[in-house]
Amino acid sequence: MKKQNRQKLTKKQLEVMKILWNSPTPMIASNIEKENPSLNINTIQACLRALIKAEYIKVADIVYSGTVLTRSYTPCISKEDYFNESFEDIVGSSPFSFCASLIDAETSLEELDQLEQLIAAKKQALKKEK
Repeated sequence: MKKQNRQKLTKKQLEVMKILWNSPTPMIASNIEKENPSLNINTIQACLRALIKAEYIKVADIVYSGTVLTRSYTPCISKEDYFNESFEDIVGSSPFSFCASLIDAETSLEELDQLEQLIAAKKQALKKEK
C-alpha cells in the first residue's frame, strides 16, 4: 500500500479501528458498540464518518440488522501499516533506524535472541513468497 498523508486518529477513532482490526469480518456500528460499551452509538457513528472520509475504512456491504438495512465497515489500512505511518510521523525515521537504536541501547542477551528468532522467521516467510 502506498503511503498517504493521513490525519492522526483521535483516541475514540483508534478505539473503533482496534475493534475493526480485531474482527475477522466487517462490522456494523451496533456490533462495535457491543465490543466496547464505553463508546456510545453517536460517538461510533461520528468516528465511522470521519474514518471513511480519511480513507481508514470503507463500507464493505449493506446488511440487515434486524429488519433495518445498515452499513458494515472494514479497514482499508492494516494495523501494521498504521503503526508504521504513525511511527515515522512521531520519530521521523524508519522502523529500521529505530530498531537499530534500540539494539545499541541497553539490550539483554535474551532480548537479542528473541530478535534473532523474529528476524529468522521473517526471512523464512520472505523466501517462501519468492
